[in-house]
Amino acid sequence: MPAHDDRHLFEMLILEGAQAGLSWLTILKKRENYRKAFHGFDCQKVASYAAPDIERLMADAGIVRNRLKIESAIRNARGVLKIVEEYNSLDAFLWRYVDSVPRQNHWKTMMDIPITTAESDAMSKDLKRLGFNFVGSTICYAFMQAVGMVNDHTTDCFRYPQNV
Repeated sequence: MPAHDDRHLFEMLILEGAQAGLSWLTILKKRENYRKAFHGFDCQKVASYAAPDIERLMADAGIVRNRLKIESAIRNARGVLKIVEEYNSLDAFLWRYVDSVPRQNHWKTMMDIPITTAESDAMSKDLKRLGFNFVGSTICYAFMQAVGMVNDHTTDCFRYPQNV
């Protein structure tokens, strides 16, 4: 379903990056731990993290203890603050890749669904230019699916009409 809350969008962006190379189920099982560990995905707080916070997170068995992913979350929080300065919200920045309207796809099978699109390529390129990490085009497209920017439910899925 389309999401427009900046905190939720930041959370999903961080979780998608954390999922890289892992199963989504692994991350879903750790989601509440991530919320606690990262102060409810408050960008201001996460952006202020320093070395002691990184060590605290590295010791937290409730999250994926990958230093690069942890440092990326902090770097990305700082990037979000820059985006908010320029665009007034993370929502406004991200949703412009789909002209603020969810893309309604009409896939028949899971094999039809792409792993990247021109929009996810552009989002990835822009986020990387702003200093973000773990935001490759595949991660960006998975993020777009997760926050309802694209409806990639197959036409026979019970969720498909709910998103049209």
